[in-house]
Order: sequence, then C-alpha cells, then structure tokens
Amino acid sequence: MRRSSPRIAIIVFPGSNDERDAACALRALGAEPRLVWHAERALGDVSAVVLPGGFSYGDYLRAGAIARFSPAMGAVRDFAASGGIVLGICNGFQILCEAGLLPGALRPNASLSFVCRDVSLRVERADTPFTARCRPGQALTIPVKHGEGSFVLEDGAACAEQVVLRYEAGDNPNGAFDDIAAVVNGKGNVMGLMPHPEHAVDTLLGSADGVFILGSLVDAACEREPAPTAA
Repeated sequence: MRRSSPRIAIIVFPGSNDERDAACALRALGAEPRLVWHAERALGDVSAVVLPGGFSYGDYLRAGAIARFSPAMGAVRDFAASGGIVLGICNGFQILCEAGLLPGALRPNASLSFVCRDVSLRVERADTPFTARCRPGQALTIPVKHGEGSFVLEDGAACAEQVVLRYEAGDNPNGAFDDIAAVVNGKGNVMGLMPHPEHAVDTLLGSADGVFILGSLVDAACEREPAPTAA
C-alpha cells in the first residue's frame, strides 16, 4: 500500500546542522521525516533517505571522509543498492562521494573562502526522482553555503550524462568542474548537490525553488514501497 505521507530518513552525524531544516521542509511538503542517528545500523521503514548539510565529524581529514565509515552509512549503501532513493545535500553530497556512491570528489572552493549566497542553477535533467517537477533548461535560484564545494572528476566525459544541475555561466561559486552543481549515480536513484533546497521552500526566504527538488523527492517516495531493513 502506498503511503500518502512517505517516511523519509534523515541521517544525523555529529556536526550535522541542517537536519532540522530538512525535516521542516519535507514535512511542509507532505512527508514524515525520521531523524536517524549515525550510530544506528538500520534505517527502519522508510521510502527515501536524506543526508543533510553540516560539518560531519567536524570535517576533520576531509569533508565526509570520516562520516562514510559510520554504521548508518552501511544501511544507506544497502538501501541505495536495492534501488532506494538517496539525496545528499552539501555535506551529504561530500559523504556520498567519499562513500563511493557518487562519482568525483569535493575539494576546497577555488577562492579558498567560505561562500554563502543565492546561486542561479540550470536543470540539465528532469528525468530523475529529484527533478521530476522540473523541465530541462529550467532556471532555479537556491542558496549555497560551503567551503569545500568544488566538484572534480578524474574523467569528466564519463560523468556527462549524470549531471543534473549546473551553475549558470558566471555564477559558479566554487570553481566546480564544468559548472557542475549536482550529479546522480548510474542508476539515477542517488543524487548529491551542493545548493541547499531546504533553505528555499518559502518565498519569505527569497526563493521557493527548492520545492522543485524536495517536492520531486517526496513524490518519488510516495511511489516507492517502504523498504524493510534488518534490525
């Protein structure tokens, strides 16, 4: 039976600071968020997973380098392998890359300084569970806030079809390769993005374009049966 209010797990690491914002945004869009502590080895009865922004484990060594070893990430890997929908936002994107669930890596911004501002984005793919409410070429305005958001690849050509969002020309905030702001894995069920859609779900905040991303995620979660996980 499909759930009208899909349960979505939000993994919380020591140093996460956007889990409550993500939960608030998802709840406003009709989902039932569940905060999952990093030490838990099971996700429970959920239809999607979100890795939120922040500074997991203080970003020691490298952003996301320690978090990828947490017990909860084992469950996230299994969930993704079963076709489960996984979204990593900012630090969550970094963790997914470190865990090998997404290609590439995130390195320090080209400016070597923290950047926090709205950016203009272009939708490259609208055929993913994260952009189904969008149309190809659509412009979105969503804020970024990071110090290590420059996406790099060993083989850029190999990832071309996996690019979902790009920074508009002249608005790349971090020096990311080919203006890449978001990518999916080969199966299309795991996505990471540096912008923060949970901070753009109300026009009072300046933009509500984050709804296109998170709303698509909630829609996709509604279509997926909750995945049973081992206790």
